[in-house]
Amino acid sequence: MMSGVDINAIAPTGTGKTCAFGIPMLEYVQLKDDRVQEIVLAPTRELAIQIGEELTKLAKYIRGCRIAVLYGGQSISKQLAQIRRNPQILIATPGRLLDHMERGNVRLNAVHTMVLDEADEMLNMGFVKDVTKIIERTPPDRQLVLYSATTNQDVLTIAWKYQHDPVEVTVEATKKDRPQITQYVISTEEHKKTEDLLYLLDSDVFSRVMVFCNTKFMTDRLTSRLQKEGYDARCIHGDVRQSVRNETMHAFKQGKFPVLVATDVAARGIDVDDVEAVINFELPNENEYYLHRIGRTGRAHKHGVSFSLVTFREGVRMEEILKYMIAKPTPLHFKDGILRNEDETPFFENI
Repeated sequence: MMSGVDINAIAPTGTGKTCAFGIPMLEYVQLKDDRVQEIVLAPTRELAIQIGEELTKLAKYIRGCRIAVLYGGQSISKQLAQIRRNPQILIATPGRLLDHMERGNVRLNAVHTMVLDEADEMLNMGFVKDVTKIIERTPPDRQLVLYSATTNQDVLTIAWKYQHDPVEVTVEATKKDRPQITQYVISTEEHKKTEDLLYLLDSDVFSRVMVFCNTKFMTDRLTSRLQKEGYDARCIHGDVRQSVRNETMHAFKQGKFPVLVATDVAARGIDVDDVEAVINFELPNENEYYLHRIGRTGRAHKHGVSFSLVTFREGVRMEEILKYMIAKPTPLHFKDGILRNEDETPFFENI
């Protein structure tokens, strides 16, 4: 990054990507220049906010360094106030940045470095056209850096079209930085899933849990059911107001409530160190999402646990995920109302 070359970086979550691009950007920012010089694009609002927080911490002792974070769901007037401060560094989601550009609020003619964080996910979410428009409004000699956990055809196309002799950096997941997550698969039936989830929560073994669903409807419905059962559970998904999502994530990070129910909007890039267990109430439709979901636990070199509630109908989907993961989770089953290991011993007896 410091040498100014274009880069394609493939690295697992939790290996320090934000510092890897953030420190060089802060080193090269021209404090006397009021134009936008550095841009980071992120696929989700939560990730954009998180990157903004991290860069602000890194820039604590750099006087005159101004950072703005722009994302959908926040009022335009609030963001205009940030833009009027003439930030040198912008962190944004593609749609909202393009909106400001088209309104004439932001110009990118002085950009020195442009980073696409979680590039694979961003392009996978349908932002290809927006990202392309933004890149084309920056100087052709700017530095373009793509950071991803995996690669896909859209990433390769962007690299081929807009990068100049990029350096490829691949950080393999080693035993040291690979999350320590024990995975379990619980055979169940559709009408018993909620009951099985309550069993896991009632064990009182885990004090901070993330539960994943595939749809906004199921996320709301499950959260309501957990609240009726007496659990302090909250949820986030794409239809929840951004201010509420921010407040919910902040409270969850602070340990103010134990159960967060979410769609895949929270599965990537959100950094909460003390999630003790992840529960897949529904299996994700994409193999990669399974990895991103369970990666919310086992962070900061702590041990984590994941449970997937799998019906007979979902068995084939689970097999596809396991081939992708090259992993063998431990099967569990219920017998006489007790969750048991394969040898019929009660699961929670030795946890």
